Amino acid sequence: MHLSKKCSVFRVVLSALLIVALLQLIYLSFLSRFHGKQQRYRYSELFGSSAAKKNAHPEKNTRKERLRYSLSSGGIFDNSGQYRVYKNLIKSDFTTNQKPGSHSNSDILILATHTTINNLHHLESLLERWKNPLSVAIFAHGEDVKFATALVYALSFFCPQIQALVDFHLVCLSGETASFPEQDREHFAGLEDCASVFSRLETHRDKYQNYAMSGNVSYPNNLLRNVARGGTESSYILVIDIDMMPSADLHQQFLAMILRRPPAADEVFVLPAFEIRHARKIPSTKAELVQLYQVGEVRPFYEELCPRCQAPTNYSQWVNSHVRETGTLEVAYTLNWVDPWEPFYIGPRTVPLYDENFKQYGFNRISQACELHVAGFRFSVLSSAFVVHRGFKIQGEFHAKKEEENKQNRVLFRSFKEGLKTKYPSSTRRC
Repeated sequence: MHLSKKCSVFRVVLSALLIVALLQLIYLSFLSRFHGKQQRYRYSELFGSSAAKKNAHPEKNTRKERLRYSLSSGGIFDNSGQYRVYKNLIKSDFTTNQKPGSHSNSDILILATHTTINNLHHLESLLERWKNPLSVAIFAHGEDVKFATALVYALSFFCPQIQALVDFHLVCLSGETASFPEQDREHFAGLEDCASVFSRLETHRDKYQNYAMSGNVSYPNNLLRNVARGGTESSYILVIDIDMMPSADLHQQFLAMILRRPPAADEVFVLPAFEIRHARKIPSTKAELVQLYQVGEVRPFYEELCPRCQAPTNYSQWVNSHVRETGTLEVAYTLNWVDPWEPFYIGPRTVPLYDENFKQYGFNRISQACELHVAGFRFSVLSSAFVVHRGFKIQGEFHAKKEEENKQNRVLFRSFKEGLKTKYPSSTRRC
């Protein structure tokens, strides 16, 4: 009798467990179908299915049509004929709403940067720090052209701050074309918000080792810099690599400074460049940076690879120079350019373009700094602003052809310097 009661209780418990398991399966099935339906709608909303057009936001459709129009142009070839350039592939709301000839505080200084798709994930933290208009030139080739087009569109679709402030430009090989990503659903399943797009970009992180790109393709860094800075009508431009971070509130502090102290036409403003251990948080202020500098967690940019390339900044003088008050930016001291200095700086839009013959590794930035010097510019070092590269640059982390490329570009640099004599015949300055 007792055993029979136990069996009955066991059957009741077992039945209850089976019912719970069945309900869970039904619920999971419902969730799966709902998620699939949601994903199909998200994809069609993103990439243009007519099923979603009735319910899609008008501004999203407008953005979609603008992308279609940009792509339909087929881009333009660069001066060498080797690359195809899609300028303003996707415009920010800031650029779209800007009236010709008008200027606001936001567009007096714009940050311009360049990257491949494998480093585009840095955009999130860079924009979080910068908080103002930003121009990004992306180089892609092969399958990455399609991937880059779709992902930057998804970023502008899902990320309000990117939508508001970031202009995207695309550069690919001249034999390649970008197209609207309507048939690539399998690549974009799971894209449902800004975080999911950056998660997808993380899967392409560090795909190539520095400039080592597949297919023996050259990374046209100076072309990209020119495309990024040429996409703006700002009075001043800061050009940095996407894996570098400016000091906090630089935009606001620089505007306040030039209101107090109007810049000379032949003046650029140097931001001392540093690099920080990967594990460390990027400092926001000079006080934070100096603390890390004093314990060796931050050091001058390229200190191990080319200490002479940044030494003219005079780090000792800058670190020890007194900042009069928090939030006030001023010129600490002014320097003449000396070989082989390659500073990062804020300059007027009238500064010479980067020479696009330089590609891959070596002499791409120093050539432009050299031209600034010959053209008569002076270099004013800012008191508390700086840029920081994520991670120490160390020997052995570069691609195999680094030294070969450096040697080729050194020869090109000699020729470039001779050309400056003709370009600036009245200048007594030489590199």
